Amino acid sequence: MKKVHKSSDLGTFLKLTKKRQKAIVMLYEDKETIGEIAQKLNITDRAIYKWKKDPAFIQAQNEYAIHVLNSALPDSIRELMKLVQNSKSDMVKLQAIQTVLKHANLLSDNSTPELDKAKIRKANADARVAEARAKAMEDNGADVELLLDKMMDTLAKEDLKHGSK
Repeated sequence: MKKVHKSSDLGTFLKLTKKRQKAIVMLYEDKETIGEIAQKLNITDRAIYKWKKDPAFIQAQNEYAIHVLNSALPDSIRELMKLVQNSKSDMVKLQAIQTVLKHANLLSDNSTPELDKAKIRKANADARVAEARAKAMEDNGADVELLLDKMMDTLAKEDLKHGSK
């Protein structure tokens, strides 16, 4: 079992008893059954099943998993850079480069929360315009263009209020 070094990302994990910490590490490593873990820790299987339902234990498991992932990051980046520099496949190089750029926040996916919100605002505005046109056609026939201009002005003002430009 690995030695866990104190870290700020392990707050809940470090507050647990040593047995619970060991159980989390052993469960993470997934090399033994719950029965085998319980036997090594000199506790019952039921104790581990009970711990697995405890919110603090669950939080500590998540913290430990993220801690392990973070500790693997330098090696992962080093391997990515090897792929960028040494791969014979252009596709592998491209994917490695994209991964490095995304990690450095120099490249984003096509979707961001802001972009998604803007798309939703546009879809809502388009729907309101279609509804306004249909209502204007029903109600006024000949004065439709005048009404539509007024409706478009109102919608434009409403969109500006909600953050659209």
